[in-house]
Amino acid sequence: MTPAYRVRPIIWTLSLSKPRNTLLAGLGNPIMTDEGVGVCVVETIKQRYDLSGNVEVMDLGTGNMNVLHAIAGRQKVVFVDCALMGESPGTIRRFSLDDVVSKKIQSHWSAHDGDLLNLLNISKSLGELPEEIVLFGIEPQTIEFGEQLTPCLQEHMEEYIVKVAAAIV
Repeated sequence: MTPAYRVRPIIWTLSLSKPRNTLLAGLGNPIMTDEGVGVCVVETIKQRYDLSGNVEVMDLGTGNMNVLHAIAGRQKVVFVDCALMGESPGTIRRFSLDDVVSKKIQSHWSAHDGDLLNLLNISKSLGELPEEIVLFGIEPQTIEFGEQLTPCLQEHMEEYIVKVAAAIV
């Protein structure tokens, strides 16, 4: 039987210490079924692997302005998120910043807006964009209210974990 993957919210703490060189960041909304897959993947990696060295793991929620603060001072950031790519549900794809273009239309700018690519462009204009950005997109099956991933994504979880874990070394 496949384990039911659920996302647990992370309590944010303020740290004045220097950030670790690599950030593994999960994006998404854990109460919207497959929209929470990014957070679920990074939390599972955090539980399974000893990342006490140079990797920090964060739940960055829906990618609002706190992304800018989280990535500042890093050399490498690996993002994992649900992405509508026109692929079969459960498909994972790896991208660089050069590979992706945002199709999101923004009607306004807000501290709660979640267009990751726009936030990364802001980071670049501030001179704070990390040297290496890796983006993993996972095609959802369903995005609706619910705290568990769909069985389709749960069946692929081991694949996600292996691919994302390999990218943080």
